[in-house]
Amino acid sequence: MAAELSEQEEKIIQQFLEEINICQESRKRSPVSWSTGCKFLMARKFDLKRAIDLFFSHELTREKEDLLLIDASDRFLQKELSTEKFSILPGRDKSCAAVALFSARLHNPSQTTHQVVLKSLIYQLDAALESIETQRNGLVFIYDMTESKYANFDYDLSIKILNLLKGAYPARLKRVLIVTAPLWFKAPFKILRLFVKEKLRDRVYTVSISELCSYIPKETLPVQLGGAQEPCHKVWLQFCYQCATNQQPDPAAYFISCSGAGRRSISRSISTDTDNHISDFDSESSKDTVNEKHTNEDREKEKEDQDSVLEKEDNTLSVNGKEREDGLVSSKRKTSESHKLSSDLSAVNELVANDMPRKKRPLSSGSNILDDSIHMPDDSGTTVEELISKVNAFKRKGLFSEYASIKMEQPTGTFNVSKLKANLSKNRYTDVLCFDHSRVILQATDDDPNSDYINANYVDGYMQKNAFICTQGPLPKTFVDFWRMIWQNQSRVIVMTTRTIERSRMKCGQYWPSDEQADEQFEEFIVYNNGISENQDFTETQLMLHNTNTGESRVITHLQFTSWPDYGVPPAAPFLDFLFRVRYVQEAATREMGAAWTGHPLGPPIVVHCSAGIGRTGTFITVDICLRRLEDVGTVDVKETVRRIRSQRAFSIQMPDQYVFCHQAVFEQAQRQGLVNIMEHISLDDNDTDSD
Repeated sequence: MAAELSEQEEKIIQQFLEEINICQESRKRSPVSWSTGCKFLMARKFDLKRAIDLFFSHELTREKEDLLLIDASDRFLQKELSTEKFSILPGRDKSCAAVALFSARLHNPSQTTHQVVLKSLIYQLDAALESIETQRNGLVFIYDMTESKYANFDYDLSIKILNLLKGAYPARLKRVLIVTAPLWFKAPFKILRLFVKEKLRDRVYTVSISELCSYIPKETLPVQLGGAQEPCHKVWLQFCYQCATNQQPDPAAYFISCSGAGRRSISRSISTDTDNHISDFDSESSKDTVNEKHTNEDREKEKEDQDSVLEKEDNTLSVNGKEREDGLVSSKRKTSESHKLSSDLSAVNELVANDMPRKKRPLSSGSNILDDSIHMPDDSGTTVEELISKVNAFKRKGLFSEYASIKMEQPTGTFNVSKLKANLSKNRYTDVLCFDHSRVILQATDDDPNSDYINANYVDGYMQKNAFICTQGPLPKTFVDFWRMIWQNQSRVIVMTTRTIERSRMKCGQYWPSDEQADEQFEEFIVYNNGISENQDFTETQLMLHNTNTGESRVITHLQFTSWPDYGVPPAAPFLDFLFRVRYVQEAATREMGAAWTGHPLGPPIVVHCSAGIGRTGTFITVDICLRRLEDVGTVDVKETVRRIRSQRAFSIQMPDQYVFCHQAVFEQAQRQGLVNIMEHISLDDNDTDSD
């Protein structure tokens, strides 16, 4: 089966062969064939330099592990193959990638060697790559730990397999799915992730058997993994043998082809009626609360701090009754520390109370009292110089205390729709709900009266009503609702301020196709990935959203900020660069809409989300509003801005460090604009607490 190559791709293959074969000749080795060159270039999307690097990395790995000669008749290899611990399934995933399955329970380290296991993997992977479809669409690796014991786990071998797959084998590794990981695997898994390059790290997931169908079609999976397939390993090994002995078998005789039409008929969103978001070792189900998740993650953080002696002990706890979104300690410790902090800051509290008296909670624009934004220029703001003087007087503790006074204000609204039984499972966290007065109301479908609900709220921008939609990181069961919301609000920009996975925990579902030229269907919507631009601090993806009911298509720009650290807040400079890139894209998209957009001149709502949609999301919006006001009238009011945002999206700005960061971002931008001559030093640590 010949690959369908463009003229440009054929030229690149020729260049690859010319460079590689010069080296092969000098090393007195056989020249590399056209088909081999094609494999390496497809693995690196025809990036010549990366393909050459991959080739030499592959050669080096084979030499280092003594894998240059793989004899199909070797009895040790045959014994290893017969264990069925590793196999390639005949079906494919939704993007037509081949599916490799490693069953950990069948691996006995004492009965084999690393060399033999690696030979078995390469022997079978080489056969899988005889399929042009596999070369084009890549490989998904399932690491099944069902019923496995600690004795089945080989740390060093796992490192070698990961290193091979991530950068030393000519196959595009699309995703690694670790199924039913036991508790004892938690520590080594965290270590293993350190060996995975950054781009792949976001593609390593831990899932339960029931969640596996969210990523692999049921008709592809074997019965023991909840599927409908009963693959025959002997048939697969026969195909491998024919490949190894140059009999040139037809891959179609084994692999089930995945046509474009068939691919689009599979919706990631309809695979299950339960919460399909990826679990970690303690499942992040809809029954979780933000507080419970924080307690677990704070214990992890404390252990890491003790082990590495690289982090300071976190002593910047919130003094109010609700714990921050990521990494707060248990309620008992929180209470004792809160009393301590309150005692320490009593003098500053008095200063704050006298200098900035509490105001009545502002009305939300969702209450329809006014038709304009709740963020308008008024007399409450201060100049940047005045703000710097205030921060230098308050210091970090003073800002923490000011933030605490905001958090102690009770929400001014109800959450009745979010609490309906039919909607509870649509909330990522049970204690992060939507105000009724500002919630995004979807157009209900005929067969479901509760289909108008999504965990999202309209939030005003500076002098712009409903400038933003703040929402949680979508769950697989709400992917369709998310795209319905995008379509109905004519939104053109999505801002994502988290990674899908951080510290081995699922933060957000993969609601868009992550690979270029891939597409996925979510009921009436087909989402195409038309291109990815990788930047140092963010990733920009061009999506095409097609509505099959109307036949219309819209360009959506997905901007994901990737430099928010696991703990703390990012440096202000890259964050501001990202924010202004978002503004630029929004302005360009609004111009492109032309007469089709009749609303505010700044365009339709920008959809912003993190995990719960209140921490990093609120931080992004606060900074944007403050900077727009600074540009307009030369003053800012961080505290009042946060209070007003929280009147529309409850609990926005979820921790003290995020509040402090908003001030830092304002200072950084003021310095850029020359509004302050010399940046006054403010002693603030960026990395001593966790964030959303």
